[in-house]
Amino acid sequence: SRPARRNCCDVLARRSQLAGAPHATHVMLFRRQEREKFPYEYPSHLRELAAELPKAPGVYQFHGEEQSVPLYIGKSVDLRTRVLSHLREPGEARMLSQTRRITHVRTAGDLGAQLLEAHQIKALQPLYNKKLRRTHRICSIALDLGGVRYAFSNEPNFRLRTNLYGLFGSKMAAMDKLRALADEHELCCARIGLERTPGGRPCFRHSIGRCRGACAGKEAGRDHDERLLTALRAIEVAKWPYKGKVAIEERDGKLRQLHVIDHWNYLGSAESLREARRIKGDSGQFDRDDYYIVARPILSGELRVRDL
Repeated sequence: SRPARRNCCDVLARRSQLAGAPHATHVMLFRRQEREKFPYEYPSHLRELAAELPKAPGVYQFHGEEQSVPLYIGKSVDLRTRVLSHLREPGEARMLSQTRRITHVRTAGDLGAQLLEAHQIKALQPLYNKKLRRTHRICSIALDLGGVRYAFSNEPNFRLRTNLYGLFGSKMAAMDKLRALADEHELCCARIGLERTPGGRPCFRHSIGRCRGACAGKEAGRDHDERLLTALRAIEVAKWPYKGKVAIEERDGKLRQLHVIDHWNYLGSAESLREARRIKGDSGQFDRDDYYIVARPILSGELRVRDL
């Protein structure tokens, strides 16, 4: 979750220019003007602030003159080293020139840092963070007795559902993934709802040899649906494995944190089980970032999980 680097922007602009994109020259001119306006100078005024940070996990914030919204929020397992590395980035000259204060919050490990960073970015919307912005609605491919459907994270009980596949930023992205799976596994686009065929005619893909014929009576519907399920299992959303909320325990020396999770959503952190049990409330919509952060440590058993 670093600010975009100068060289990355230049590479993308160059690729656009080679592809004949009409705005490519404008993009390159803008980046050159930015470099001229904000030439890199080592931000010596920040070195002392960075040197005071602990060599430990946590989340840090860069603040400018305006105190209400941070310029940038980041996380690291080594706060001091990570922040010092920012000071050597010419591509971040503009942000560094605006920074006046650096604050931090210690965590007991990388998991806590990831969770805190993600939620702070969504809540505070810092100027220079480009990733982890809030996605208001997530779409997932769903299977039920009626076939392929699309489920959305703002629907009641989305977090409690099973047979969900993939977490996408839009229905169109989910359909694109389903279409790619159809190409790879010779699935019938009519049977999975990607193509309408008048009068029960075979789908177009069958006419060009890309469908095994479930729409033409050449493949049993059950066999087709088994192949579809096999293709979707690679992106299956894991079922919540507990009855209710749990706490994932992290320790770093004397610092102990219990991260409270309910159906993949992060509710908050505490230092004791008593405090963790007091964290109440509806966890709201399904949060894709929370899921990607906590699914592996929960399912792999690499961290201790406490029932609440």
